Amino acid sequence: MDGAAAPKQNKRVTISDVARHAGVSTAAVSKVLRSAYGVSPAMREKVQAAIAELGYRPHAAARGMRGRTYTIGVLLDNVRNAFFADILDGVRDELRTSEYTVLVGAAGFEPDEQARTIRSMVDRQMDGLILIAPGTPRDEILSTAASTPTVVIGHHDAADSHDSVVDADDIGAGLVVDHLVSLGHRDIALVSAPGTRSNRWQRTPEIVLTDGYLEAMRRHGLADRARVHHAAYSDEGGFKAGMTLLTADRPPTAIMTGADVAALGIYRAVHELGLRIPDDLSLVGYNNTALASLAPVRLTSVDQAGHTMGATAARLLIERVEGRRDRAVRSTMTPRLVVRGSTASPRSAGP
Repeated sequence: MDGAAAPKQNKRVTISDVARHAGVSTAAVSKVLRSAYGVSPAMREKVQAAIAELGYRPHAAARGMRGRTYTIGVLLDNVRNAFFADILDGVRDELRTSEYTVLVGAAGFEPDEQARTIRSMVDRQMDGLILIAPGTPRDEILSTAASTPTVVIGHHDAADSHDSVVDADDIGAGLVVDHLVSLGHRDIALVSAPGTRSNRWQRTPEIVLTDGYLEAMRRHGLADRARVHHAAYSDEGGFKAGMTLLTADRPPTAIMTGADVAALGIYRAVHELGLRIPDDLSLVGYNNTALASLAPVRLTSVDQAGHTMGATAARLLIERVEGRRDRAVRSTMTPRLVVRGSTASPRSAGP
């Protein structure tokens, strides 16, 4: 032995260590951690200083056994949809000053995989769930929401057991059709995710968007020219939709997509076919993500306030976690059309 001190072994800091360091009882530390009523500002400051100095982190499993883990689960289908980033930013900003940690589950498009992810979140005793347009059967979502505070983003189906945050998708579709018709377009196609009325969801965002598009086309006397092409909201889904529509016998002069990410795939199809936007095709997205405003893209898009949707969902969820059970809340965003350089009058506007 050369007399050198043995390396100090890392040991998890406990609530007792914090209490000893602050010179208070463990009960006092627990009250501060729980933001309990009656804690004096001086006591809170003393305990928080000890927590910061010692680097104390509450043990999530232990907190779960006491009834709360301070974790929120967010379900989405994939991380490539930039609109989900806007929603997550809103959730994060709303919870920034709270004790809650957000954990994201990117479960893919398959309903079974989404259901498995939701069950995993529940099994890990997360305090609440924010589900973004879930494809899981509605009955399972209602069953989950009966025991775990839940907010559903996107679906227009009302329920007593969960809160809802939606966009007025039918109005958004009408704004797009009105804009394109005003430019002289008559052959306007919609690219939308399938949104079938399976799994007992009757009013998914895609269904409401499609209904709004069809109604707007009828209002302008263009019902016989309406075309709805179903494709996944992804770059590849948009690319395939664009290739199909633009090589048809009667290609549309304008395409509206239900998501910006799909519109970017259509951009790729337009380039592949040697066409140009907006000279040969007017293109409109939905969500008004950061990508839409990039100079090379300049995508006309419908803004449905993704950040506000996420912040609202987080606020409603914490209300439920903290005890609101007497009523379900539904919050609806008002869409607005942001016109950029991807739309223009068609080369030969028909009568």
